[in-house]
Amino acid sequence: MALRMWASSTANALRVSCASKGHLAPAFSLSRCFSTVLDGLKYASSHEWVKHEGSVATIGITDHAQDHLGEVVFVELPEPGGSVSHGGSFGAVESVKATSDVNSPISGEIVEVNSKLSESPGLINSSPYEEGWMIKVKPSSPSELESLMGPKEYTKFCEEEDAAH
Repeated sequence: MALRMWASSTANALRVSCASKGHLAPAFSLSRCFSTVLDGLKYASSHEWVKHEGSVATIGITDHAQDHLGEVVFVELPEPGGSVSHGGSFGAVESVKATSDVNSPISGEIVEVNSKLSESPGLINSSPYEEGWMIKVKPSSPSELESLMGPKEYTKFCEEEDAAH
């Protein structure tokens, strides 16, 4: 327990000390210390991201969320063919710290799930925006995407949320 508290305190201290290093972020992303926010994605206040391409939207949890969760050890995902609703839970992520529900930022039919996560849940930590995606959905109400945050808004949201804690 003391080690976790020390690690948490150290991580918080490092976040404060790296805040001024945002100019070192790669050109394709906005970086808030250890968390990366990618351009071209939409973000929910519950820390899920959506990448809408053609008729399919890919959904996962953000780098910010996985950073706060810690090492992911188990992922619960739904079956393809089911449906998700805007704001509704579709699965769970269990880490060494906690178990958290994962909510869908949009409504639609689940057309694919990332089966790699059952064998390698750590992909959410190592590659939250690429290999660690969770589900692919055919949106039933594409206008819901408009209510989500862009990269700059999500970065500001995370900074304000972290400052409040």
